[in-house]
Amino acid sequence: MSGLDDLEPEPAAAALVFGDRLDLARDFTRELARRGEELGLIGPLEPPRLWTRHIVNSALLAPLLRPGRVGDIGSGAGLPGIPLAIARPDVRLVLIEPMERRCEWLRAEAVRLGLGNVEVIRARAEEVELEPLLDQATARAVAALGKLVPLVAPLVRAGGELLLMKGARVEEELAAAEKALRRSRVSGAEVLVLGEGITPEVTRVLRATVDRSVAPS
Repeated sequence: MSGLDDLEPEPAAAALVFGDRLDLARDFTRELARRGEELGLIGPLEPPRLWTRHIVNSALLAPLLRPGRVGDIGSGAGLPGIPLAIARPDVRLVLIEPMERRCEWLRAEAVRLGLGNVEVIRARAEEVELEPLLDQATARAVAALGKLVPLVAPLVRAGGELLLMKGARVEEELAAAEKALRRSRVSGAEVLVLGEGITPEVTRVLRATVDRSVAPS
């Protein structure tokens, strides 16, 4: 049975976050439901909550993006990178993913959907070399903050931002990661809750600034 048979009905929030780009989001969602389990991109329980938990959840980050280069570290199935590229055609999304099979999926979807603002790089975060550095970087369901921040911060230019998507325990993670943030010269960390009143699956984001002027401690 195809994941399309169990695909969650499109929620009203989808139109709010994607606007006139909604048809592209629908196309991507259907293709991810159709082929995601076969390709090892999503589990068998995900289609009934694909829109709410993954597609809309990812796109809620779109208003925080600045025009420039935004990295999606450990992009996997393209979450949040592909929904963000759909919602923000003025932003260049750099999808960084170590697995070749997933990179092939990401490149194929970018071409199929006509997303000229997507670049796919096959690499681990700790190995990738970027020139120029990113203006912002995000990651979703990759690692705890104490491990994630030291991987992502070096990829972002001075004055750039981390926008790390986390779960309900983000405040606990942030408290445990204070030393890692200081060592990575990341300052101004704050937790934002996005999507309240729009969708039942709110998005929690750790936003912080990469501050090269601060000596690591």
